[in-house]
Amino acid sequence: MAGHNKWSKVKRAKAVTDSRKGKVFSRLSRDITLAAKTGGGDPDGNARLRTLLLKARDANMPVENVDRAIKKGTGELPGVVYEEISYEGYGPGGVAFVVKVTTDNKQRAAQDVRSAFSRHGGNLASSGAVAFQFLHAGQFLIARGQMAEDALLELALEAGAEDVIASVDGFEVRCNIHAFDKVAHALEQKGLKPASAEIAYIPVNTVPVTDVEVAKMLLKLHDILDELDDVQHVFSNEEMDEAISAAAHG
Repeated sequence: MAGHNKWSKVKRAKAVTDSRKGKVFSRLSRDITLAAKTGGGDPDGNARLRTLLLKARDANMPVENVDRAIKKGTGELPGVVYEEISYEGYGPGGVAFVVKVTTDNKQRAAQDVRSAFSRHGGNLASSGAVAFQFLHAGQFLIARGQMAEDALLELALEAGAEDVIASVDGFEVRCNIHAFDKVAHALEQKGLKPASAEIAYIPVNTVPVTDVEVAKMLLKLHDILDELDDVQHVFSNEEMDEAISAAAHG
């Protein structure tokens, strides 16, 4: 079900409204800048950057924005210095959260994230208090119809992936974070377009959510965190069925 929740989130993200495109572009810019800073500005030699450029293209991000973000990362243009930080916490119903932040102001980011949790039925936890409930790994979601399961399994394992999990929506390829670039390149070489490709926190233990009010509070906390400028990714371990999810969204 956790995988199903992930697919649902991807589908919702695809339906980004124009009003949120600025936020999407801002996130991509920061990720691109960091990728260029750590791995260089040439996508041919930087798989992480290459993956982000595909995301930027799919989001219709202007080319000049992409170029500017790369040049900030390589130092060709002046730019702010970003840091990547992870925050851990608990939301309504005891659901565990890992919030990935990219910020130029650690104090502001911490205050914003703490406030989001405290105002919406949750609380921040100390480092390590939550992360053990997740697998920190590379994750690719590939919709059905792009490649047969057996062929994908062979391709992924040969590239260094550890598992391929089939579901109604498609396939989830998991790999060690150090194998992410190699697996991303192998999928790209075969023309596969993942619906999502990221270094993720994948729930090992899930928390069933059967109360609609708790589900609504959780969705609200997700929305508030997603709207924060510094927040890049939000991972959580709730498990809810279609009926609860639909009622909470309704």
